[in-house]
Amino acid sequence: MNIYVGNLAYGVTEQELQNIFSAYGTVSKVNIIKDRETGRSKGFGFVEMASDADAQAAIDGLNDTDIGGRSAKVNQARPRENTRDSRPPRREGGFRPRY
Repeated sequence: MNIYVGNLAYGVTEQELQNIFSAYGTVSKVNIIKDRETGRSKGFGFVEMASDADAQAAIDGLNDTDIGGRSAKVNQARPRENTRDSRPPRREGGFRPRY
């Protein structure tokens, strides 16, 4: 099961999340989302756990607890929406001189 972890302090590392969640079971993957330009954490990430039971135990045990000095929001991740279909169409761009 994939778990969303929000409201993270910017200094929290993937290794720290791995250690925190491993108390509830086997952690398969940890991914903190980072800004492309700066490489700085965006304050949220995802943890994937081997079993749904372990994931639910982690959600129940860690939601609204202090992780890195902030009250983390921990819940089941929703499937990613296809953002290409939900965006309005772009205007045809380019330089248009004003007369």
